[in-house]
Amino acid sequence: MRYVITVLAIAGIAVSCLALAQHFGAPAQPIDLGHSAWNSAYVNQSSFATVHGIPVALLGVAGYLLLAVLALLRRIVSTVYFAGIGLAYGLYLTNIEAHILHVWCVYCVASLLLTVVIAFLAFAELVFELPAVASQ
Repeated sequence: MRYVITVLAIAGIAVSCLALAQHFGAPAQPIDLGHSAWNSAYVNQSSFATVHGIPVALLGVAGYLLLAVLALLRRIVSTVYFAGIGLAYGLYLTNIEAHILHVWCVYCVASLLLTVVIAFLAFAELVFELPAVASQ
């Protein structure tokens, strides 16, 4: 299971790098909410795309890298803990997209889906494999 989590975390790094490129890309064009609900440039260049000057996408790269390392080192509890933090923050950002920006970012949605699967798999590993390890 740890290798699956690692591969998903690497995919998350790739998605976060694409979002980071969008963050530093050409200025976002004004959007017409009547035509499209998807505008990654608008989302990644909004005021919500940074935390104390650090791009959220860069935090995503660091978070996914941490999850990959923890999974490979078999730090099951830590993997579940940090996957939970990532999931909570991803849901917070999705709420901002839905209720404040009213625009969706394809990279953000893909990242949220990856985080959901990683958190689910990490928790499943904790529940189903930890008792087997403890009994040895």
